[in-house]
Amino acid sequence: MRIGLTVSRFTWPGGPEKLAETFSDIARDADEGGIAGLWVMDHFFQIGLNGPPELEMPEAYSLLAYAAAVTRRITLGTLVTGVTHRRPAVLVKTVTTLDVLSGGRAWLGVGAGWFEEEARGLGLPFPALKERFAELEDTLRIAHHMWSGDTGPYRSDRHHLERPLNSPAPLSRPHPRILVGGGGERRTLPLVARYADACNLPDGPDLPDKLRLLRELCEKEGRDFGSLTKSVLSRLPVSGEDGSVERAVRRCAELAAQGAEYVVTSLPDVHDPAARARLAEVAARVADL
Repeated sequence: MRIGLTVSRFTWPGGPEKLAETFSDIARDADEGGIAGLWVMDHFFQIGLNGPPELEMPEAYSLLAYAAAVTRRITLGTLVTGVTHRRPAVLVKTVTTLDVLSGGRAWLGVGAGWFEEEARGLGLPFPALKERFAELEDTLRIAHHMWSGDTGPYRSDRHHLERPLNSPAPLSRPHPRILVGGGGERRTLPLVARYADACNLPDGPDLPDKLRLLRELCEKEGRDFGSLTKSVLSRLPVSGEDGSVERAVRRCAELAAQGAEYVVTSLPDVHDPAARARLAEVAARVADL
Protein backbone atom coordinates (compact mmCIF):
# COMPACT_ATOMS: atom_id res chain seq x y z
CA MET A 1 0.00 0.00 0.00
CA ARG A 2 1.10 3.56 -0.74
CA ILE A 3 0.34 6.67 1.28
CA GLY A 4 -0.35 10.09 -0.18
CA LEU A 5 -0.54 13.40 1.67
CA THR A 6 -3.10 16.02 0.72
CA VAL A 7 -2.74 19.58 1.96
CA SER A 8 -5.95 21.57 2.14
CA ARG A 9 -5.41 24.13 4.91
CA PHE A 10 -2.69 26.78 4.72
CA THR A 11 -3.30 28.80 7.87
CA TRP A 12 -0.03 28.06 9.64
CA PRO A 13 2.18 29.71 12.27
CA GLY A 14 3.94 32.75 10.85
CA GLY A 15 1.15 33.64 8.44
CA PRO A 16 1.56 34.26 4.70
CA GLU A 17 5.13 35.46 5.19
CA LYS A 18 6.11 31.93 6.23
CA LEU A 19 3.76 30.04 3.89
CA ALA A 20 6.39 29.31 1.22
CA GLU A 21 8.93 28.12 3.78
CA THR A 22 6.43 25.90 5.58
CA PHE A 23 5.06 24.42 2.38
CA SER A 24 8.54 23.65 1.06
CA ASP A 25 9.36 21.90 4.36
CA ILE A 26 6.17 19.84 4.03
CA ALA A 27 6.99 18.88 0.43
CA ARG A 28 10.61 17.97 1.21
CA ASP A 29 9.71 15.90 4.27
CA ALA A 30 7.03 14.04 2.33
CA ASP A 31 9.46 13.41 -0.52
CA GLU A 32 12.26 12.20 1.74
CA GLY A 33 9.90 10.27 4.02
CA GLY A 34 8.61 7.86 1.39
CA ILE A 35 5.20 9.44 0.84
CA ALA A 36 4.01 8.44 -2.64
CA GLY A 37 2.17 11.60 -3.63
CA LEU A 38 1.71 15.22 -2.60
CA TRP A 39 -1.76 16.50 -3.38
CA VAL A 40 -3.28 19.94 -2.89
CA MET A 41 -6.91 20.98 -2.87
CA ASP A 42 -7.81 23.01 -5.95
CA HIS A 43 -10.03 25.75 -4.56
CA PHE A 44 -9.83 29.52 -4.60
CA PHE A 45 -11.77 30.05 -1.36
CA GLN A 46 -11.24 27.96 1.75
CA ILE A 47 -14.01 25.40 2.23
CA GLY A 48 -16.23 25.11 5.28
CA LEU A 49 -14.58 21.90 6.48
CA ASN A 50 -11.39 23.86 7.19
CA GLY A 51 -12.80 27.23 8.19
CA PRO A 52 -14.30 30.39 6.69
CA PRO A 53 -13.64 31.28 3.04
CA GLU A 54 -11.35 34.15 4.03
CA LEU A 55 -8.61 31.80 5.25
CA GLU A 56 -5.50 31.41 3.11
CA MET A 57 -6.02 29.39 -0.08
CA PRO A 58 -3.14 29.61 -2.59
CA GLU A 59 -3.67 28.66 -6.23
CA ALA A 60 -3.09 24.94 -6.64
CA TYR A 61 -0.85 24.65 -9.70
CA SER A 62 1.44 27.42 -8.46
CA LEU A 63 1.88 25.38 -5.28
CA LEU A 64 2.62 22.20 -7.23
CA ALA A 65 5.15 23.90 -9.48
CA TYR A 66 6.87 25.25 -6.37
CA ALA A 67 6.85 21.73 -4.87
CA ALA A 68 8.34 20.31 -8.07
CA ALA A 69 11.38 22.54 -7.58
CA VAL A 70 12.10 21.33 -4.04
CA THR A 71 11.40 17.59 -4.47
CA ARG A 72 12.81 14.78 -6.56
CA ARG A 73 10.64 11.66 -6.27
CA ILE A 74 7.14 12.37 -5.00
CA THR A 75 4.29 12.64 -7.51
CA LEU A 76 2.24 15.85 -7.65
CA GLY A 77 -1.41 16.54 -8.33
CA THR A 78 -4.65 18.20 -7.31
CA LEU A 79 -7.34 16.41 -5.37
CA VAL A 80 -9.16 17.51 -7.40
CA THR A 81 -9.59 20.26 -10.01
CA GLY A 82 -13.21 21.15 -10.67
CA VAL A 83 -13.75 21.21 -14.42
CA THR A 84 -15.34 24.66 -14.38
CA HIS A 85 -12.17 26.23 -12.95
CA ARG A 86 -10.17 26.21 -16.20
CA ARG A 87 -10.82 25.62 -19.89
CA PRO A 88 -9.99 21.98 -20.67
CA ALA A 89 -7.13 22.57 -23.09
CA VAL A 90 -5.56 25.11 -20.74
CA LEU A 91 -5.83 22.62 -17.88
CA VAL A 92 -4.11 19.96 -19.99
CA LYS A 93 -1.37 22.45 -20.89
CA THR A 94 -0.95 23.35 -17.21
CA VAL A 95 -0.60 19.72 -16.10
CA THR A 96 1.76 19.05 -19.00
CA THR A 97 3.99 21.91 -17.89
CA LEU A 98 3.99 20.55 -14.33
CA ASP A 99 4.94 17.15 -15.71
CA VAL A 100 7.88 18.58 -17.65
CA LEU A 101 9.11 20.72 -14.76
CA SER A 102 8.88 17.80 -12.32
CA GLY A 103 10.57 15.26 -14.58
CA GLY A 104 7.41 13.25 -15.23
CA ARG A 105 5.74 13.31 -11.81
CA ALA A 106 2.42 15.03 -12.54
CA TRP A 107 -1.12 13.72 -12.15
CA LEU A 108 -4.28 15.17 -13.62
CA GLY A 109 -6.75 15.03 -10.74
CA VAL A 110 -10.18 16.13 -11.87
CA GLY A 111 -13.83 16.06 -10.88
CA ALA A 112 -17.19 17.68 -11.60
CA GLY A 113 -16.80 20.37 -8.93
CA TRP A 114 -19.27 21.44 -6.26
CA PHE A 115 -18.33 24.75 -4.59
CA GLU A 116 -20.82 27.21 -6.03
CA GLU A 117 -19.91 30.03 -3.62
CA GLU A 118 -16.37 30.43 -4.96
CA ALA A 119 -17.56 30.14 -8.55
CA ARG A 120 -20.08 32.93 -8.08
CA GLY A 121 -17.59 34.96 -6.08
CA LEU A 122 -14.96 34.90 -8.83
CA GLY A 123 -17.26 34.95 -11.84
CA LEU A 124 -16.60 31.36 -12.88
CA PRO A 125 -19.22 29.30 -14.70
CA PHE A 126 -21.19 26.90 -12.53
CA PRO A 127 -23.78 25.07 -14.63
CA ALA A 128 -26.14 22.37 -13.41
CA LEU A 129 -24.68 19.06 -12.27
CA LYS A 130 -25.60 17.28 -15.50
CA GLU A 131 -23.69 19.88 -17.50
CA ARG A 132 -20.70 19.71 -15.18
CA PHE A 133 -20.45 15.98 -15.75
CA ALA A 134 -20.70 16.51 -19.50
CA GLU A 135 -17.85 19.02 -19.15
CA LEU A 136 -15.88 16.46 -17.12
CA GLU A 137 -16.18 13.88 -19.87
CA ASP A 138 -15.17 16.46 -22.48
CA THR A 139 -12.13 17.39 -20.37
CA LEU A 140 -11.08 13.75 -20.12
CA ARG A 141 -11.50 13.26 -23.87
CA ILE A 142 -9.53 16.41 -24.64
CA ALA A 143 -6.74 15.26 -22.31
CA HIS A 144 -6.43 11.95 -24.15
CA HIS A 145 -6.61 13.73 -27.50
CA MET A 146 -3.89 16.25 -26.70
CA TRP A 147 -1.64 13.76 -24.92
CA SER A 148 -1.81 11.41 -27.88
CA GLY A 149 -0.01 14.06 -29.93
CA ASP A 150 -3.00 14.52 -32.23
CA THR A 151 -3.17 18.17 -33.29
CA GLY A 152 -6.22 17.63 -35.45
CA PRO A 153 -9.43 19.48 -34.56
CA TYR A 154 -11.50 18.38 -31.60
CA ARG A 155 -15.21 19.10 -31.69
CA SER A 156 -18.02 18.51 -29.24
CA ASP A 157 -21.22 20.27 -28.26
CA ARG A 158 -19.25 22.39 -25.78
CA HIS A 159 -15.78 22.77 -27.27
CA HIS A 160 -14.20 23.36 -30.63
CA LEU A 161 -10.40 23.18 -30.68
CA GLU A 162 -9.00 24.04 -34.11
CA ARG A 163 -5.43 22.96 -33.36
CA PRO A 164 -4.86 21.45 -29.89
CA LEU A 165 -1.10 21.77 -29.99
CA ASN A 166 0.69 20.80 -26.78
CA SER A 167 4.42 21.50 -26.89
CA PRO A 168 6.50 20.46 -25.07
CA ALA A 169 4.83 17.10 -24.71
CA PRO A 170 4.67 15.52 -21.25
CA LEU A 171 7.56 13.38 -20.05
CA SER A 172 5.27 10.79 -18.45
CA ARG A 173 4.53 7.82 -20.68
CA PRO A 174 2.11 7.35 -22.18
CA HIS A 175 0.83 10.52 -20.47
CA PRO A 176 0.41 11.98 -16.98
CA ARG A 177 -1.79 9.72 -14.94
CA ILE A 178 -5.43 10.69 -14.68
CA LEU A 179 -7.38 10.46 -11.43
CA VAL A 180 -11.12 11.10 -11.29
CA GLY A 181 -12.36 11.95 -7.81
CA GLY A 182 -15.67 10.84 -6.32
CA GLY A 183 -17.67 7.68 -5.87
CA GLY A 184 -20.90 8.34 -7.73
CA GLU A 185 -22.07 5.07 -9.23
CA ARG A 186 -24.18 6.48 -12.06
CA ARG A 187 -21.84 9.12 -13.48
CA THR A 188 -18.39 9.17 -11.86
CA LEU A 189 -17.35 5.52 -11.79
CA PRO A 190 -18.24 4.93 -15.46
CA LEU A 191 -15.93 7.84 -16.35
CA VAL A 192 -13.17 6.31 -14.23
CA ALA A 193 -13.52 3.01 -16.05
CA ARG A 194 -13.55 4.67 -19.47
CA TYR A 195 -10.85 7.34 -19.15
CA ALA A 196 -8.89 7.30 -15.88
CA ASP A 197 -5.84 5.60 -14.42
CA ALA A 198 -7.06 5.91 -10.84
CA CYS A 199 -10.18 6.44 -8.79
CA ASN A 200 -10.31 8.33 -5.53
CA LEU A 201 -13.16 7.03 -3.43
CA PRO A 202 -14.36 8.32 -0.08
CA ASP A 203 -13.66 6.10 2.90
CA GLY A 204 -16.88 4.43 4.00
CA PRO A 205 -18.68 1.14 4.55
CA ASP A 206 -19.67 0.92 0.88
CA LEU A 207 -16.06 0.98 -0.36
CA PRO A 208 -15.98 -2.76 -1.27
CA ASP A 209 -19.28 -2.40 -3.16
CA LYS A 210 -17.98 0.56 -5.15
CA LEU A 211 -14.81 -1.31 -6.06
CA ARG A 212 -16.85 -4.32 -7.19
CA LEU A 213 -18.95 -2.06 -9.40
CA LEU A 214 -15.81 -0.44 -10.77
CA ARG A 215 -14.44 -3.87 -11.66
CA GLU A 216 -17.64 -4.65 -13.57
CA LEU A 217 -17.49 -1.32 -15.39
CA CYS A 218 -13.86 -1.92 -16.36
CA GLU A 219 -14.79 -5.33 -17.75
CA LYS A 220 -17.52 -3.73 -19.86
CA GLU A 221 -14.98 -1.23 -21.20
CA GLY A 222 -12.50 -3.99 -21.95
CA ARG A 223 -10.05 -2.57 -19.40
CA ASP A 224 -7.82 -4.41 -16.98
CA PHE A 225 -9.16 -3.59 -13.52
CA GLY A 226 -5.75 -4.47 -12.10
CA SER A 227 -4.14 -1.59 -14.00
CA LEU A 228 -6.36 0.96 -12.23
CA THR A 229 -5.02 2.49 -9.00
CA LYS A 230 -7.64 2.11 -6.28
CA SER A 231 -7.12 5.14 -4.07
CA VAL A 232 -9.19 6.15 -1.07
CA LEU A 233 -9.47 9.49 0.69
CA SER A 234 -9.32 8.76 4.42
CA ARG A 235 -8.35 10.76 7.52
CA LEU A 236 -5.90 8.33 9.08
CA PRO A 237 -5.69 8.57 12.88
CA VAL A 238 -2.10 9.81 12.93
CA SER A 239 -2.57 13.07 14.85
CA GLY A 240 -4.57 14.32 17.81
CA GLU A 241 -5.06 12.96 21.29
CA ASP A 242 -6.16 9.54 20.07
CA GLY A 243 -3.82 9.40 17.09
CA SER A 244 -0.89 7.04 16.83
CA VAL A 245 1.20 5.26 14.24
CA GLU A 246 -0.24 1.93 15.41
CA ARG A 247 -3.84 3.04 14.92
CA ALA A 248 -3.08 4.42 11.48
CA VAL A 249 -1.33 1.21 10.43
CA ARG A 250 -4.33 -0.85 11.58
CA ARG A 251 -6.68 1.38 9.60
CA CYS A 252 -4.53 0.99 6.50
CA ALA A 253 -4.66 -2.78 6.91
CA GLU A 254 -8.45 -2.62 7.10
CA LEU A 255 -8.62 -0.52 3.95
CA ALA A 256 -6.23 -2.87 2.14
CA ALA A 257 -8.49 -5.79 3.04
CA GLN A 258 -11.36 -3.90 1.39
CA GLY A 259 -9.39 -3.46 -1.83
CA ALA A 260 -7.64 -0.10 -1.41
CA GLU A 261 -4.09 0.22 -2.74
CA TYR A 262 -3.38 3.87 -2.07
CA VAL A 263 -4.62 5.93 0.86
CA VAL A 264 -4.55 9.71 0.58
CA THR A 265 -4.77 11.42 3.95
CA SER A 266 -4.54 14.87 5.46
CA LEU A 267 -2.88 15.96 8.69
CA PRO A 268 -4.55 18.72 10.71
CA ASP A 269 -1.10 19.59 12.07
CA VAL A 270 0.78 19.13 8.80
CA HIS A 271 2.95 22.14 9.63
CA ASP A 272 4.42 20.13 12.56
CA PRO A 273 7.51 18.11 11.54
CA ALA A 274 6.65 15.49 14.19
CA ALA A 275 3.29 14.79 12.53
CA ARG A 276 4.98 14.39 9.16
CA ALA A 277 7.53 12.01 10.69
CA ARG A 278 4.71 9.85 12.08
CA LEU A 279 3.07 9.68 8.67
CA ALA A 280 6.38 8.66 7.10
CA GLU A 281 6.62 5.84 9.65
CA VAL A 282 3.11 4.70 8.71
CA ALA A 283 4.07 4.71 5.02
CA ALA A 284 7.11 2.53 5.71
CA ARG A 285 5.14 0.04 7.79
CA VAL A 286 2.27 -0.42 5.30
CA ALA A 287 4.42 -0.63 2.16
CA ASP A 288 4.04 -4.43 2.00
CA LEU A 289 0.27 -4.56 2.53
